Amino acid sequence: MWRPLRVLEEKGMIELTVLACPKGRPFSKEDLVAAIRPETKLIALNHASNVTGTILPIKEAGEVSRRYEIPLLVDAAQTAGIYPIDVEELNIDLLAFTGHKGLLGPTGTGGLYINPELKLTPLKEGGTGRNSLLERQPDYLPERFEVGTQNAAGIVALGAGVEFILEEGIENIWKHEQKLKDYALKSLAKLPEIKVYSPVEEQVAVISFNIKGFPPQDVAKVLDEVYGIMLRAGLHCAPQAHRCIGTMKEGTVRLSIGYFNTKAEIEQLTEALSEIINS
Repeated sequence: MWRPLRVLEEKGMIELTVLACPKGRPFSKEDLVAAIRPETKLIALNHASNVTGTILPIKEAGEVSRRYEIPLLVDAAQTAGIYPIDVEELNIDLLAFTGHKGLLGPTGTGGLYINPELKLTPLKEGGTGRNSLLERQPDYLPERFEVGTQNAAGIVALGAGVEFILEEGIENIWKHEQKLKDYALKSLAKLPEIKVYSPVEEQVAVISFNIKGFPPQDVAKVLDEVYGIMLRAGLHCAPQAHRCIGTMKEGTVRLSIGYFNTKAEIEQLTEALSEIINS
């Protein structure tokens, strides 16, 4: 959400207050309260970092948003489908999510939950397929915010992913990914040349690391071309996160563990990294 917010700020439509996360650790409730100004209109947070995996204190943020009557927007791109989210219990007014990650859907799919009590102005107007006599957007959901022909094929595919998740159980998916994440962290810790940027607090199964003396892009390229292991390197579209952990210049190698990964694959990765280090 960083770029859209920056564009709005440059146009003079909003003013941003940015919460600091020293060394990639979550902010506290007190930090959030201190950042609120009389003119604050929205609290916008990532649920989890796509760089370190850090899970931010959404429950506490929801309590603050209700106390100060400020809507809470949560970006659940890294948590939807793998982490239980109750928008009512957490006081979330807007929940944005992508379909191609934890929800196991295709690219180009996603959604936005809107609290029915929250009155928003649509960004676009057009056909909704219902009440064509209306000359303006309808005032009911979801048609008020759904304009034009929907991505029916993508939505059906996303629905299949959601059905699978419900059958497996989000709790089971979370436990499996957490076990692999913990095993990966223990395995990487055995290689002293590797620096892992992992929070002490709860995190999703995303691990960023670097090998001393090896550019992250080179590590990812060798893993892909030589060992058939695909990891991502760079800034991961999240420069602010890299500023927090001190990797803005070089970026990191990122391991993203999913429900279909195995312990054997973690061992294969660790062995490959060991060979790269000793090459």
